[in-house]
Amino acid sequence: MQIIGIRTALAVLTFAGLLAPAMLMAQKPEDAATAKSPATTQAASSPAQIGHPDNDYWRQHDQQLLTDFGWLAHFKNANEKLGPPAAGENRVVFMGDSITAGWHLDVSFPGKPYINRGISGQTSPQMLVRFRQDVVNLQPKVVVILAGTNDIAGNTGPMTLEDSKNNLASMADLATANHIRVVLCSVTPAADFPWQRGLQPAPKIDALNRWIKQYAAEKGYVYVDFHSAMKDAEDGLPANLSKDGVHPLPAGYAVMAPLAEAGIEKALAQ
Repeated sequence: MQIIGIRTALAVLTFAGLLAPAMLMAQKPEDAATAKSPATTQAASSPAQIGHPDNDYWRQHDQQLLTDFGWLAHFKNANEKLGPPAAGENRVVFMGDSITAGWHLDVSFPGKPYINRGISGQTSPQMLVRFRQDVVNLQPKVVVILAGTNDIAGNTGPMTLEDSKNNLASMADLATANHIRVVLCSVTPAADFPWQRGLQPAPKIDALNRWIKQYAAEKGYVYVDFHSAMKDAEDGLPANLSKDGVHPLPAGYAVMAPLAEAGIEKALAQ
């Protein structure tokens, strides 16, 4: 019995010794033939990867997502001071990101009770989080929704067009449930994003805008097409309307204002 046991042990050790080099070879991450492939793959896919620069702005942005994702605190005090609309007031709330935040509504629509609730850098899920506080609770007659640029840029992480559609639909449906008329705006043109180069956003913007137009028609919402009125031959935002290819200059807002006003008047007449 002892001899058999020793022979068995020797056989196991011999087999293990033969197997060990094969196991080591299997655990190697790459061989000489494939050593360059990860770098090649990364370089090829890097333009489509979602991320943003590592600087003070984006570090504060990311910290904000952790503490108050929708940034409910941003307009909380202003909303409390605003109070309900006066009798007969056609209050309108503009919901959006930096394109809305940078829009001087008092200049474009002097004397109108239009309220700006745009926050720079925001995506549609963030707007949806604060939609009740920053739109519904203000009791407007109309809401103007302009969202999608930062979804495509991936400011809060990778998003599909389906995600954006769902968030836009949810905001519109929430407004309708509270007797607020809806103006859905096309995403403005952009051939590239200066903070996230290489994403080739123009085709995605076109696809999202086609859906917004169709959805508005199906639901009876007003659709405002900024994109067609502002795009250049490259399907981007021309230099006379924008300094960085994304954010409108006063000349850009001068194009947008009459389109928005016509959309609001149409919504009020429904």
